[in-house]
Amino acid sequence: MSNQYYSEITPDILNLSKQCTSVSYIDPVLYTKYDVKRGLRDLNGKGVTAGLTEISAVMAKKNVDGKEIPCDGQLFYRGQNVEKLVWGFAREGRFGYEEIAYLLLFGSLPDEKQLKNFSVILSNYRTQLPTHFVRDIIMNAPSQDMMNVLARGVLTLYAYDDQADDISIPNVLRQCLQLISMLPLISVFGYQTYQHYYNGKSLYIHTPQPELSFAENILHLLRKDGKYTDLEAHLLDIALVLHMEHGGGNNSTFTTHVVSSSGTDTYSSFAASLGSLKGPRHGGANIKVIKMMADLQEQVHDWKDEDEIRKYLRAVLNRDAFDHSGLIYGIGHAVYSLSDPRAVILKSFVERLSQEKGRAEEFHLYNLVERLAPEVISEKATIYKGVSANVDFYSGFVYSMLNLPLELYTPIFAIARTVGWSAHRIEELANNGKIIRPAYLSISKEQEYTPLKNR
Repeated sequence: MSNQYYSEITPDILNLSKQCTSVSYIDPVLYTKYDVKRGLRDLNGKGVTAGLTEISAVMAKKNVDGKEIPCDGQLFYRGQNVEKLVWGFAREGRFGYEEIAYLLLFGSLPDEKQLKNFSVILSNYRTQLPTHFVRDIIMNAPSQDMMNVLARGVLTLYAYDDQADDISIPNVLRQCLQLISMLPLISVFGYQTYQHYYNGKSLYIHTPQPELSFAENILHLLRKDGKYTDLEAHLLDIALVLHMEHGGGNNSTFTTHVVSSSGTDTYSSFAASLGSLKGPRHGGANIKVIKMMADLQEQVHDWKDEDEIRKYLRAVLNRDAFDHSGLIYGIGHAVYSLSDPRAVILKSFVERLSQEKGRAEEFHLYNLVERLAPEVISEKATIYKGVSANVDFYSGFVYSMLNLPLELYTPIFAIARTVGWSAHRIEELANNGKIIRPAYLSISKEQEYTPLKNR
């Protein structure tokens, strides 16, 4: 398809961009001089405290004899260990998305009646996309980026809501539950439209089924025949639960707090958080992992040769391989040091799935990279808090084994994280806090005005 909006970068724009870049650069030394914590984190990975929350906690250190030392990472939803939550519903063969969403939103695990009623609410909202919304909004402007499709769809839903600007808690909860239920439809229908108009594929739109779980409906909507295996649905369900929430400080959730503190509407808040999550340093990281591992598999001839793998990883760090960013994607986290509990949980299921899908050799390659990457990184840089695989390292591999399209990897993350955003938006509004406005220290020098003819 032609894109009439885009125009070439002219020499004038190129020259202006060089000037713009030169005046925008700040010497990194100055951040240390003025004790400014870039990314709102210090060298040890400790974040600047910006607020209080009861929704979740990320733990990566423990206090021993008055000193903080790194420990295996733990993640808590409303005070409950995520590992125990996942194994709780997994051992019983149940789907956990609805149950854990209830926990995050309402503070406690539901009983059977509460879970059933809540699931019915989500199911009912799932079938309430406005009339002709798919035809008039999603199909009318197909896009190759599903995160932009999501953001546009969310903002457009504002126009269909008679109480869009009402930020009372009952109304915001209603809006959040509707968006939680509708984002999978907008994502999948946007992808089907993209495949049809950009790649000439057949267009098929399935109707969500009320008797199916949240995860099952995503696979039902996505697959041409609407079919999936029980293992596929349960693993997707677990991945959704692990991505559902991660403390108030992650980039997209902090965005939710910042935007909500201004008193804006729920649709604008979600759209802003979607824009944050889209970035490759946040929700888009698992796509980078998949592409990096594909490049590694092409460059490394013997997947069991540790020296050959180390050589490739060193080349990545030295900006001589893959995307020349100098980053080994999926390795390292802003908070976790010794381990990311989400990665540990997911890995235990990944190994079993890889065996059933005939991709055990590929899993062992991932396992090797997970072990060798921290060693290679430590050769090049001083590690203050430890480096380990994060959840993105394995989530992309899971999605590829589920035959999910690459274009939906980040939207699936967003679909899960809407629950956390909803809980944090309500928490921000319920406490009626001040508008979030941190300070930036200006280091520019005062200058005298020069008339135009004298410049």
